[in-house]
Amino acid sequence: MTRHNGRDVFEYALLRVVPRIERGEQINAGVVVYCQARSYVAARVHLDEARLLALDPTADVAGVRAALHAVEGVCAGGERAGQAACDDAGRRFRWLIAPRSTVVQPGPVHTGLTADPESESARLLDLLVK
Repeated sequence: MTRHNGRDVFEYALLRVVPRIERGEQINAGVVVYCQARSYVAARVHLDEARLLALDPTADVAGVRAALHAVEGVCAGGERAGQAACDDAGRRFRWLIAPRSTVVQPGPVHTGLTADPESESARLLDLLVK
């Protein structure tokens, strides 16, 4: 990816919680941001338990929290990343955004420009999740 006016291209995907796959209802619960130029990948999560339970009063809140924290761990790398521990940031991002049929699902990938991927992660969490 290239640099534009001191800013780097980045990619991001929302993390969606779909408590009952058959109903298709969802809430945004996090964002994964990847910037190849800076070898940066991180997830920021925020689970609104009340909204989740409004969609499904029987939702496994602890299980959803664990799944979201697992995404953070894969992004962080090292021991928390499990099998992805030795993968570079790009491979971890691509693995996380692969479509899956689970309660926590990645949304489509979007792109943008940023001078600070970490700040971008916080901005997107505030804008799209909170």
